[in-house]
Amino acid sequence: MTRDPAPSPGLLRTPGMIGVLIMAAAAFGGWSLLLPVVPLLVAHSGGSDALAGSVTGVFMAATVVTQLLVPRLLRTQGYRRVLAVGCLLLGPPSLVLLISADAGPVLAVSAVRGIGFGMLTVAGSALVAELAPKRILGRATGAQGIAIAASQMAGLPLGLAIMERWSATPVFVLGALIPALALVAIAGLPKIFAQPTGESARLSVFVVLVPVLALACVSASFGGLSSLLPIAISERAAVAGVVLATASGSMLIGRYSAGLIADRLGSGRTLAPALASSTIGLVLFAINVDGGSTPVLFCAAVLFGLGFGAVQNESLVMAFQAAGPRQLGSASAIWNIGYDAGTGIGALALGFVATTAGYAWVFAVSAVVVALLPALAAGGKVIGSRVAR
Repeated sequence: MTRDPAPSPGLLRTPGMIGVLIMAAAAFGGWSLLLPVVPLLVAHSGGSDALAGSVTGVFMAATVVTQLLVPRLLRTQGYRRVLAVGCLLLGPPSLVLLISADAGPVLAVSAVRGIGFGMLTVAGSALVAELAPKRILGRATGAQGIAIAASQMAGLPLGLAIMERWSATPVFVLGALIPALALVAIAGLPKIFAQPTGESARLSVFVVLVPVLALACVSASFGGLSSLLPIAISERAAVAGVVLATASGSMLIGRYSAGLIADRLGSGRTLAPALASSTIGLVLFAINVDGGSTPVLFCAAVLFGLGFGAVQNESLVMAFQAAGPRQLGSASAIWNIGYDAGTGIGALALGFVATTAGYAWVFAVSAVVVALLPALAAGGKVIGSRVAR
């Protein structure tokens, strides 16, 4: 009689997993502290709205360009080195802003920090897939999402509160120190290099098209929601903040729940329901944004947040499984680019919709785009399997 092999360790007992979660929380916490503060400082220092907006634009542009290069770095330099350099580029350069808030230094610092952020996002996601046994991959990516989102929920309002109460100086110091402290967690991570791809191991875009397209469309809707809802209901500014916080909290639940389901029933099962939930939430926003019911806005936030969180986790797990162990870095890069580019493009495009047609149409257009994807998601595995043959 043969014995069953010993079960793999649980989530938090997986070697390196706690370190990855601590590193993610520290890096993204430091990033979120500065995210709203730097543009605000530029505006307070006499900079134009265009300059204030370009701060985030330069940051994200540097992030996306870097994400394209990280898979190769993971193969040649290893995860620990890439993560360590990413933390050092993301945090300490913010100390330059203590000296000057002029356009040149601010944009240069934003570009450098964007490079660090691009390294962290791709390497951090791929490392979770390297460390986690297949049976808990969904929960592992969900736990990482919770660590990141929780630190953002704390950091975004905290940075603004510190600046309002004292000044931007302690924000920049904390923004430099917190990501640097992640080096302690990185030092304890296993020394892992991404697997060499080999000449025949090329990641077909069609294999990951469905999950990344789903993510990009819903993240574009989130970009419009987070940027435009406070303006759309400016007469209820306090309500807007709580609605966005409700959506963020719901994302945490949606992301981890999707991970549990993926581990128990298989990936791909919650993508279409998650897209449907996001669509219904956007429809409720469209109906109620112009003087509608406040309780319905909260219901919309819950439905959209649950759907968006589930789409995040499900699309990431599907991308990793479709890519295979030799292409985890590439899958992570594509996923992160879809998320970041979708958010930025969505805010820009939906801002144009708001200017030309009104805020209700922002959410109506978003709902239509997201509603077209469940059928595509349902056929995604068929498309991927045919391409892979």
